Amino acid sequence: MNTRLLSAAALFTALTATLTAALAAPAAAAAPAGTSARPKPLIGVAVYLSYGKGFPISRYEPGKGFTKLGAMPMTGQFSASPDGRKLAWITDRGYVRVGSGSTAATVARGAAAGFPCATPVWSPDSRRVAYVKKGNSDAGSVSVVGTDGRGGRKAGTTLGVCHLAWSADGRYLAGYAGTTEGVYRLDVRTGKAVKVKGVGLANHVQSLSPDGTKVVVAPLSRNAPGGDGSWPGGFRPAVVDVVTGKKAAIPVKGSLIGAFYLRDGRLVVRVAGRAANTLVVLDKNGRQVQRLTEPAAARRQALLQIVR
Repeated sequence: MNTRLLSAAALFTALTATLTAALAAPAAAAAPAGTSARPKPLIGVAVYLSYGKGFPISRYEPGKGFTKLGAMPMTGQFSASPDGRKLAWITDRGYVRVGSGSTAATVARGAAAGFPCATPVWSPDSRRVAYVKKGNSDAGSVSVVGTDGRGGRKAGTTLGVCHLAWSADGRYLAGYAGTTEGVYRLDVRTGKAVKVKGVGLANHVQSLSPDGTKVVVAPLSRNAPGGDGSWPGGFRPAVVDVVTGKKAAIPVKGSLIGAFYLRDGRLVVRVAGRAANTLVVLDKNGRQVQRLTEPAAARRQALLQIVR
């Protein structure tokens, strides 16, 4: 190997040139290591439920249209995977089933059945399903199992057994009480559940922030009917801090009918429209960064999952 030692003067000249070039470079080039790139804009891939004939559940992708994944079971207990490719549902015999189209498998048994609000929920990586075990008390035992039927374990006990949502970091589950008296967040690491402050009554939990600190709920007024626990076609969302109970403002105009957190922390707000609904994307600071029109055919359908 040939090496060459620089003289002091040459070394000074080289270092000065390097420093000058670095100072003149764009700020983006000097971004600290570990910072993430700007999130990709949504393209509109999502999963919808139609309350029309047969209650079909379908994946929509721009340019390809709707692809049927299955149908809502008679128990009303179901959910779509985050990747938008599979469904999980509870049968009237308490079987936990996963699959899509004509392909399905039973991955667990002994789930609470016959309660539309006791829906299973998928893990963020679409590899596991959490569900409420059959029991006789208001508090339910929540179990987690792999989509191959392996690795089943108890995650904890909570009063928040209805419309479970799973945080993107994988640590928390949240659901509302079967009596509609509050929302509870379960830590799947410790098995302990806490009541979310600031929510008196609620009948839907749609999403958790990636770190589980905020929850998107459908709050109820004192005299409002709780409903039968079915997945709502739309609702006026509230974003609530789990610990403080403070409600975060949603700076979007119009008739709001839902909201979802994405894995990167952006909040997608669904706004009702006459011809088609709109998805409004907010960044972590609440600034509007994108607007996307849903397919007209989904205007009266329930939004189950935003894929990408």
